[in-house]
Amino acid sequence: MRRLTGIGASEGVSVGKVLLFIEEEMIIPNEKAPDSTIESEFTKLDEGLKKSKTQLIAIREKVKEKMGEDKAAIFDGHIMLLEDEDLIMEVQDKIKGGMTAAKALSEGIEEYCLMISQLDDPYLRERAADLQDIGKRWLKNLLGVKINDLSNLEPGTIVVTYDLTPSDTAQLDLKNCVGFITEVGGKTAHSAIMARSLELPAVVGVKGILLEAKEGETVIMDGEAGELFLDPSSNLISEYETKREELKKEKEELKKLIKEEAITIDGRKVDIWGNIGSPNDVDAVIESGATGIGLYRTEFLFMNSDHFPTEDEQYQAYRIVAEKMQGKPVTIRTMDIGGDKELPYLDLPKEMNPFLGYRAIRISLENKDMFKTQLKAILRASQYGQIKIMYPMISSINEIRSANAILEECKKELDEIGKIYDRNIKVGIMIETPSTAIIAYKFAKEVDFFSIGTNDLTQYFLAVDRGNEMVSTLYNSFNPAVLEAIQKVIDAAHDEGINISMCGEFAGDKKATKLLLGMGLDSFSMSASSTLQVKKIIRDSNYSEAQKYRDLILKQNTPEEVIAKLI
Repeated sequence: MRRLTGIGASEGVSVGKVLLFIEEEMIIPNEKAPDSTIESEFTKLDEGLKKSKTQLIAIREKVKEKMGEDKAAIFDGHIMLLEDEDLIMEVQDKIKGGMTAAKALSEGIEEYCLMISQLDDPYLRERAADLQDIGKRWLKNLLGVKINDLSNLEPGTIVVTYDLTPSDTAQLDLKNCVGFITEVGGKTAHSAIMARSLELPAVVGVKGILLEAKEGETVIMDGEAGELFLDPSSNLISEYETKREELKKEKEELKKLIKEEAITIDGRKVDIWGNIGSPNDVDAVIESGATGIGLYRTEFLFMNSDHFPTEDEQYQAYRIVAEKMQGKPVTIRTMDIGGDKELPYLDLPKEMNPFLGYRAIRISLENKDMFKTQLKAILRASQYGQIKIMYPMISSINEIRSANAILEECKKELDEIGKIYDRNIKVGIMIETPSTAIIAYKFAKEVDFFSIGTNDLTQYFLAVDRGNEMVSTLYNSFNPAVLEAIQKVIDAAHDEGINISMCGEFAGDKKATKLLLGMGLDSFSMSASSTLQVKKIIRDSNYSEAQKYRDLILKQNTPEEVIAKLI
């Protein structure tokens, strides 16, 4: 038996047989065929591109059906990369210089990836990884090489590979695949995010797994602990099979809580809400028993269109969500484009660090007509439910006041044409920058509610690029500085008498639930798959004990000390 460890990316226990998923080496022809011309090589290049695009569109639809619009939107970025004009021109120039289409494409992709991977920019580094994936697909289609298929697997298969791309994950045969293991990657990788959505156990970042694992051998994997056991003993297999059955029973037991409220033993009630990216995601939220939507990421509506969505297009999308939720709260975040999200029809500047640049509310305030279109659509939809407006990436009070002034303009214009809307619609902000966290007590006087976005707040507070593997271990929301900031924000909200929620990944982390409860968080908003676990922890907790637990945690000086004290 050999024990290996990695990063637990998606919890769950599996026992299965290894399938080594290794890319076959492609043979790139250096010499042209005797009858080859520049035009014929251009044709090969174009046909490979068209075939790849068709495949990616089909994969996107599959992901949308399985996992929702927000996960499917990943492939919109892939299609954009496939059609990058600079890359295509570079490859065409190489063909004109005498290269075969395959050789030109291979070198063009390699050079382009090398160039952007060396830039000091997390978004562009991610683009390099995605481009490698897309480039392989394009090259295989150009050469007529069969693309590996994970859609038809043997029962009890655990896929072991160097890295599982989003397109690979999307095609996994979920009836027969019981987990996957990768040599590289982290918790924020696209494949890890998808695995959690699919509730598929995954362990990533297992160094040397491809050398250690043998085709067809038995492997035990623990997706929470990040542990693997290759060629385990029969006793250990029995132990983990028992553990797997216990987890299965726990999931079934959790379903009994769907209609129950999240109330502690001593009577403190909190709200459990869901995060969505499109109207298609609402059903999963309702089925999970969530009592509202704490984050509607409207940017996916923009990213999945080839034009700025019209007022009516947006109105219909927001209305559907409001109607489906039947009067339960729906928090609609205004467009959060920029950083790692682009629009093909919005010419955003190339920035050294887009996460600190032109994004979210900054774009909206600069593009007033676009912003007004969205705000009017939200206002019009508000007559069909309890809709709230939330501004992202706020760093100054002036931004709130400017946004609200535009909102008032929208109300007046709707009044003039006799449109109905909620005149008392609540307006809040994301707390995701240090400037808002530090003087949250001042921001609390300007808005109706707060929502803490821990993904960005942690990154900004610790000055850690979570996409950079060299420093990713420093990215930790259990860092005492982050925890103290969260507590101060919660206290500031309560001092002003406004509701405070959390919609970042931290809200769905069961290790953080009791701590956040003790801190006084009013509402937890998360992916639908996490709601029942969080609800159970709250129902099994005593609020007064959780407060004492909070006091203990906040006394710790390092993330390691915090984690050692976690229950």
